[in-house]
Amino acid sequence: MALKEKDLSQIVLIHGGESVLADRALQEALALRSEFEKTVLDGAQLDLGRYAETVAPSLFADKRVVVVRDLQDVVSEVQEEIENQFSHLEPNLHLIFIHKGGVKGKALLEKIKKLKPELITCEPMKKASDKENFVREEFARHGRKISSAAITALVDATGSDTRELAAACSQIAFDTNAGKQVIDEEDIGKYYQGRIEATGFDVADATLSGDPGAALIALRNAIDTGTDPVMIVSALTSSIRTLAKVSGAPRNANAFSLAGPLGLAPWQIDKARRQLSKWTPALISFSVQELSKADVAIKGAEADPLYALERTVVAIAGSVARSGR
Repeated sequence: MALKEKDLSQIVLIHGGESVLADRALQEALALRSEFEKTVLDGAQLDLGRYAETVAPSLFADKRVVVVRDLQDVVSEVQEEIENQFSHLEPNLHLIFIHKGGVKGKALLEKIKKLKPELITCEPMKKASDKENFVREEFARHGRKISSAAITALVDATGSDTRELAAACSQIAFDTNAGKQVIDEEDIGKYYQGRIEATGFDVADATLSGDPGAALIALRNAIDTGTDPVMIVSALTSSIRTLAKVSGAPRNANAFSLAGPLGLAPWQIDKARRQLSKWTPALISFSVQELSKADVAIKGAEADPLYALERTVVAIAGSVARSGR
């Protein structure tokens, strides 16, 4: 049953280091407040006075929701400012605080907890059983059922990245025949051709970080475990395209606010920004050209497509390594 507006908590605290769960919780909290005017503040960049200005009473009594991301990174002066505002919050103002866990900002965190907020815990999923429950719930969200064997196969294939696991659940639920009652292990095997697509992104991560040795090892492991070279090129191309998108965005813009315009998840933007420290526009252009050659090669233009792919991976990773010096 959907919550009525009067039943919504005025303060929501999303706490924990599992970012995919935190983002999901934020989306759901905002969806319940879809008619509210939304403001998102980045705790790490929050200057003194900005928070007080944002939560100040509205002349028009509009319904508003203010999101403070990365609460743990708020400086002490602003923490005090946030605390001072708790005693006179207007009824039409809702607050959503997001804290990644740990000891930073703990004093402010405890003060928020004393206000009896709606607390949403997003702890990292370290156990296989936690990830299996997550997969089951993800498929249920998409209106699909999945067998226990298929869940185990999917968790084993994706490794430790919860975001890749969530993305895999969404894609498989969407692509598998809707008339099939239960998605099984065979469906997982068919879709990923024996190995989850994330293997291709392992190659991409090592390549984009400028580690030719690690990229080459990841590539050979991927090929040995059945990943189609086409999928590896696709993963590399997707990662380079993400870099290109993010490189043209304002550096001081919040990742959450950029997500919609760029067509990317906030975590993809943050990840690309970290990678971009070693990248230049010329290097992005060079990589696109190299990947175009590799794409042609693995589709029959060269007698040894694996060698062509290795050559491309080493060329890009080596260029990144030299650029980052």
